[in-house]
Amino acid sequence: MSALPHTFAEDVINQDARTQFDTFLDEHRRALNECLDGLTEEQARRRLVASRTTLLGLVKHATFVEKVWFDGAISRRTRAEIGIPASPDESFILDDDDTVASIQAAHREACSASRQAAAHLGLDDLVFGNRRGPLPLRWVYLHMLRELAQHCGHADILREQITR
Repeated sequence: MSALPHTFAEDVINQDARTQFDTFLDEHRRALNECLDGLTEEQARRRLVASRTTLLGLVKHATFVEKVWFDGAISRRTRAEIGIPASPDESFILDDDDTVASIQAAHREACSASRQAAAHLGLDDLVFGNRRGPLPLRWVYLHMLRELAQHCGHADILREQITR
């Protein structure tokens, strides 16, 4: 499984908006995926808050989010057709066979599929598979950046608690 792209925000300062959006999104995808690097299976599953949030669960949830916002919104497939949970809360639930390696690989695969699904679209092109109705791809990117930035912050705090 190939790694997530390693272009950095500083490298695209003078590039077009789409390149900047793609780069910022990939930086956040990579940061969240890498929050699991070097952890044991027990550490990755450790619950330190009252919710279902764990480091492994955050990356599993991010995989769900990629599929909702890129597969579902662009292809118009339902969550059932995609094979993902019906609700975001359910996407944090860990199965016995979920491992650091399997969740990281699934996340990288979902991110790659998201990039491919959006590749033919411009930022102002509409996607039609969201419950809110038609949305420009730019809005999807901004939503994803917000979502991933929040979860990267959660991951930083959890990882600090686990590895201190």
